[in-house]
Amino acid sequence: MRVRLIAVAVLAPLAVSGASMCSPRVVSGIDGLRGRVSPTRRPSSGATLAAPYEQESEVVEGTDMSEVVRNLNAISLERHRAHTVTADAPPSTDPFSLVADDIAPLSGSVCDQLSADQQTLMESAQYFFGAGNARQGKRVRPVIVLLMGQATAQPHHARAESAAADADGEGSKWYGKQLSLAAITEMIHTASLVHDDVLDAADTRRGAEAVHKLYSNKAAVLSGDYLLARASIALARLEHAEVTQQMARSLESLVQGEIMQLRSTAEERLSLEYYLTKSYCKTASLMALSCKSAALLSEHPLDSDAAVAAEKFGYHFGLAFQVIDDLLDFTESSDTLGKPGLQDMALGLSTAPVLYGIADEPDLRELVERKFSKKGDVPAAYELVMKSNGLQKTKELATFHAQAAVDACCALPEGEARDGLVRLCHLVLSHSS
Repeated sequence: MRVRLIAVAVLAPLAVSGASMCSPRVVSGIDGLRGRVSPTRRPSSGATLAAPYEQESEVVEGTDMSEVVRNLNAISLERHRAHTVTADAPPSTDPFSLVADDIAPLSGSVCDQLSADQQTLMESAQYFFGAGNARQGKRVRPVIVLLMGQATAQPHHARAESAAADADGEGSKWYGKQLSLAAITEMIHTASLVHDDVLDAADTRRGAEAVHKLYSNKAAVLSGDYLLARASIALARLEHAEVTQQMARSLESLVQGEIMQLRSTAEERLSLEYYLTKSYCKTASLMALSCKSAALLSEHPLDSDAAVAAEKFGYHFGLAFQVIDDLLDFTESSDTLGKPGLQDMALGLSTAPVLYGIADEPDLRELVERKFSKKGDVPAAYELVMKSNGLQKTKELATFHAQAAVDACCALPEGEARDGLVRLCHLVLSHSS
């Protein structure tokens, strides 16, 4: 789970019902991922991907996330392919080194924004930014935001090194906003983790006690709310209406993903399309829309090729990231993951390995329908998945999305930033080996 309790209260009522929010068709295999769009809503190669974003009337009504996903799938950037993840060696560029100097002060910068008069609120909100013992992680989301900002930079934007000499220069202001967007993205993500652990009753996160275990459920919920509130303030300070709209939609997607999970029917739990739409909402949407926002901050229009490529990269990278994470739930020990293995099934969730495994092991269907609720269901499902081709097909699914993310990168100008993004796609896939 990647979303949250109070995001609804922070953002405004979404008025989403399970029926109006998403009614995906069942698909099977990678071919089904290409999706279709209604003839009246099919985007052109230069069109804005998520058409509902432009409709003022839908500010309160919930966006149809299944349609958003179909729109994203309908646009192919395969024609730009200049690199194949299964055949070509990854670029030598280290994506984390490229932005290391900017990522290093991120935690301190965020903590400065999270000061509060109430000590417990401040400490709990800062927990994953240096105040606690939890691993801070590699900050993948800020890294891809900064790399995307560099990859989509206009020629007139001074590079960060040159802009540093002129604090008031255009390049400095541009990159300062990219840095703020990176911090905002990580704050939203961290808030989702804090709320997520409350919903899942998880004891640990990143190798340490979860916030709600260290403090309380109330403190954890409020700290997540506080993170979202501070992220919203930082977002407003960017003074870019389109970026504000895109990032607000990412928050809406997070909430809708949680609703999808809480309200899923037995039929939906058996649907690969439903799983992928939910994965978009809970993981890929934040990556997709923050990457798109980075392109917008680089002064590309909303429907430009650069903005399309940026959103497509984040979308496919996010899905590859989530699918591999679901694969690791079956293949890695709890010590490696920093969380218990088979956690998804313990929570009643059916992920790609299980859904693909049903074709070879039909007995999995009944376990999925009852959310692995009976004693012995989780180990039984694990054994069935391991006997099936579920893991192999899941790896193929992740590879499909990683390649699509690379294709999106190849639509951007050549350079170190683009190479860094391509290298990240290789790194994601390597985690499954």
